[in-house]
Amino acid sequence: MKRALAALLLVAAGTASAAESLRVGSKRFTESYILGEILAQTVRATGVAAEHRPGLGNTGIVFAALTSGAIDLYPEYTGTLAKEILKLEGDAGLEALNRALAPQGLGVAVPLGFSNGYALAMREERAASLGIRTLADLARRPELKLGLSQEFIGRADGWPGLKAAYGLPFATPQGLDHGLAYDALAAGQIDVMDIYTTDAKIERYRLRALEDDRNYFPRYDAALLYRLDLPQRLPGAWRALERLEGRIDAARMIRMNAAAELEGRSFAQAAALLHGDARPVAAARRGFLDTLFGPDFLRLTREHLVLVFVSLAASVAAGVPLGVAAARWPRAGQAILGAVGVIQTIPSLALFAFLIALIGAIGTLPALIALFLYALLPIVRNTHAGLEAVGRGMRQAALALGLGARDRLRLIELPLALPSILAGVKTSAVINVGTATIAAFIGAGGYGERIASGLALNDSMTLLSGAIPAAALALIVQGAFELGERRFGWMARTGIQR
Repeated sequence: MKRALAALLLVAAGTASAAESLRVGSKRFTESYILGEILAQTVRATGVAAEHRPGLGNTGIVFAALTSGAIDLYPEYTGTLAKEILKLEGDAGLEALNRALAPQGLGVAVPLGFSNGYALAMREERAASLGIRTLADLARRPELKLGLSQEFIGRADGWPGLKAAYGLPFATPQGLDHGLAYDALAAGQIDVMDIYTTDAKIERYRLRALEDDRNYFPRYDAALLYRLDLPQRLPGAWRALERLEGRIDAARMIRMNAAAELEGRSFAQAAALLHGDARPVAAARRGFLDTLFGPDFLRLTREHLVLVFVSLAASVAAGVPLGVAAARWPRAGQAILGAVGVIQTIPSLALFAFLIALIGAIGTLPALIALFLYALLPIVRNTHAGLEAVGRGMRQAALALGLGARDRLRLIELPLALPSILAGVKTSAVINVGTATIAAFIGAGGYGERIASGLALNDSMTLLSGAIPAAALALIVQGAFELGERRFGWMARTGIQR
C-alpha cells in the first residue's frame, strides 16, 4: 500500500512538473516580439510547454511582471538594465548587473550575440545637405524638428541625458510612436527620430544613424533577464535556452525584423528564420477582410467581450450601492464621488503596472480590476444624480403611505432614478469597450492585441482590423443600451402609475 501511494505521488509530481509551462514576456516592439517567439519555440522543441505573453507595454510593465512572478523571463538589453532599471553608472557588464539584480531574485545571462543600441537618425540626403554626421553637429541646427518615442523621452538613458551631454538646443518634443515616426520622417514632417540600430527600416528609408561621438549611449547587448529559480524549476528548458548564446548576430536580427515589418510574415514565422531559410521573400499580399476575419477573430472577440462585460457587471454591483450611499449621506458622498473621480484620472498603463506588482499577475485579472475601477465613475455619479432628482413631494407621499426607508428606495426612488442609472451604465460600457483595447499591453488579449501589433509593425491594416471591430462593438453596445433605456424607462413609469 505504501509503495503504491509513493508511486502515485511520484507520478503526480512528474505530471505537475511536465505540465508546468515556461512563461515568456516581451515588450511592445517588433524585435522583442520576435525574440520572445524564439525563446518560446526553442523551449517547445524540447517538449516543455512554453507560453509567450507578447507586447507587455514598456520596460516598466514587463519588468514589474517579471519581479512579481507573472512571467519567468524576457529578452532585455544590458544598457537598459544598467541605466533605466538599476541606475548604474558606467558601462556595466554581466557580472555587475547580476550583483545588482540578485537581491530582487533576478539574473541576466545568455548573451544572444548582438547589440541593439539607441541612435538618432536623419534621412541621408537631408543630413548630407546640412553637413550633419554626428550628434554634436545637431547643436548647430536648432531649427530641426524632432520626433522621439515616448519611452526614449522618459528614459534615464534617453533624451534628458542626451540633451545635457551634447548641449542640444531643442525643447522636449511631444512623444511619437516609434513605428509612425518612420513615415513622418519620410514625409518630411520631422527631421530627426530615435531608432534602434537593428531596425529593418533603416536601409529601406535610407537613414543616416548619427555618430555618438561623445560615447553617451552604453552598449545594449541582448540577453535574457530571468528569475533565479528558473534553472532549477525547469532545467531542461534552461539548458535549451543556454544553447542560444551567441547564435543571433546583428545581420540575422535585422533579417528577422525585416521579415515581420517588410515582408508581412508573422512574428512566429520571422522567429523561425533563425533555424530556417533566411532569404528575402516578396511581401505577402493580404486583403483587409481576410485580415479582419482572420483565424484569431473569434478568440479576440470572446476575450474583448469578457473584459468589457465582466468588469461592467462588477462595476454595476458596486457602483449603484455607492451612488445610493452618496445620495443618502451627503458627507460620505463627497468622499465617494471624489475617490471615483480620482481613479478616473490615473493613466491606464500606470494603473496596469501597479496592479501587476500588487497582485503578481498579468493578463485578464489585472485588466478586469482596472476596467472595473474605470467604469465606476459614470455609474456612481448617475445613480447619485438620479436619486437627488427625485422630487421632495414623491418622498413625502411615500412617507404618508407609511413606507419605510428601504421600501421607499426600492419602490419609488430607484425606479424614478432608473433612466439616469441606465445612462451611466451605458456610458461605462462604451468607455470599457475602448479602454479594454489597452489591456492587450499586459497580455489580456482582445482587439487591442491587433492594435498593439499594428503599431509595432506600423501596419495600418492590422491596426484597423483591431480598431474597427472595437468601434463597431461600441456602437452595438450603445444601441442596445438605448433600447434598454426606452424599455425599462417605460416599464418604470408604468409601474409607478399603477
